[in-house]
Formats: sequence, structure tokens, C-alpha cells
Amino acid sequence: MPSAINTAIKLVVGLGNPGREYVQTRHNAGFWWVDVLARDLGTSFKKESKFHGEVAKAGGVWLLKPLTFMNRSGQAVGALSKFYQIQPSEILVAHDEMDLPPGGLKMKTGGAAGSNGVKDIVSHVGTRDFWRMRIGIGHPRDMAAKLGGDMLREEVVDYVLHRPDKNDLRAIEDAMQRASDAWPMIAEGDMEGAMLKLHTKPAKLDNSAAIISEKKEPK
Repeated sequence: MPSAINTAIKLVVGLGNPGREYVQTRHNAGFWWVDVLARDLGTSFKKESKFHGEVAKAGGVWLLKPLTFMNRSGQAVGALSKFYQIQPSEILVAHDEMDLPPGGLKMKTGGAAGSNGVKDIVSHVGTRDFWRMRIGIGHPRDMAAKLGGDMLREEVVDYVLHRPDKNDLRAIEDAMQRASDAWPMIAEGDMEGAMLKLHTKPAKLDNSAAIISEKKEPK
């Protein structure tokens, strides 16, 4: 296990794209979760130009939504973490993950996978050794395979920049609720306990969860 296994989290970053047109797209799953977390912790976001994003604080934990667009997320993460002297092992980055099905949820350290946002964070903090919460949104190739076709890169981009359907949305909402339930363990640095909770998908979805679908778009 990585040495950061018992390190408390001081910065939670949700990845996404700013702008009304992206609010409910799959690529903004990281934004969705930090919004839920902020609500649960009784705090709210405000814009901070020096950190290139929206920032909230609850106790000793900072929440950050970069407003630089996904591919330049590291600019915001690097600015805030350096200003407050937060170590990479104390950072958790939440982002969408096509290699997990909707409702899938995995937490790990290291790597950058196919996320350009994560890769940009690596370039700014100088290491891959921070925590990642991968929120499953599914991959369009699975649908293409069922239809006996191939998936073009343009179609993948189109997929992440559109809203999930009703069933996928409910699964993603359920995953986010599990992530929120695991937050006390994550905050304290009990990563083994948190991963056990997160990686165990319940047999039945909680039909009372309606986190994202009830969220109204800004006017």
C-alpha cells in the first residue's frame, strides 16, 4: 500500500468544465460530487481568481472546482496547494472515468489514466502520488459493441459532453452518495476503510437518491 494510506485529506478537487452548457454533462462528474460534499459539510463555493476556480472550506479541508476548463486543471490545483503548503498525498481529485460503468467507484493513488485534467495536475504538482476518486460514467464503445460497430474519437468526446440517460444518472447519483458516506473516513486518513466501502457496490440502488437530477441549471 502507498505511504499516503493514513494521510488525512486537506484538499478535495472536483474536475469539470465551467459554463452553463456543461453543468449536467458526464465530464462534470467531479464537479457534481464536490457540490454534494460542500452541501453535506455546510459550506458553499465562491470564486477566487488567485486560485483560478471556485473555492470552499469546511474545517481544515479545502474544496476546489477549477474554472480553467478540464485540460488546464493543474493551474488551479498547483496554485492553491502551493499557497497553503498542501502536500500531494493530502490531495483527492474526483473525476469522471469511462473505464468504469455508471455507478462504479474506485479510489487509488498514482497514475493519470486517460484524463487530461489529471495529467495536467501531475505536471503542476510534480508527482502522480495524490489520491484519485474515479467516478464511473461508462464508455460509448460498450454501446457500439452491442450494435456491432466501432467508436470514433469524435463520438467519445460527444459522449462525455452530453447528459447521462435516466438509468445511468441514477447509478452515478448512488455512487456519489456512497462517496459522501465514506467522506468521514477519507477526511481522517482511513483510506483502507474508505476504499472497502467505496469498492463494494450495494446490491440495490437507493431510490431515494436524487442529487444531480434535482439540481437546477443556473439562470
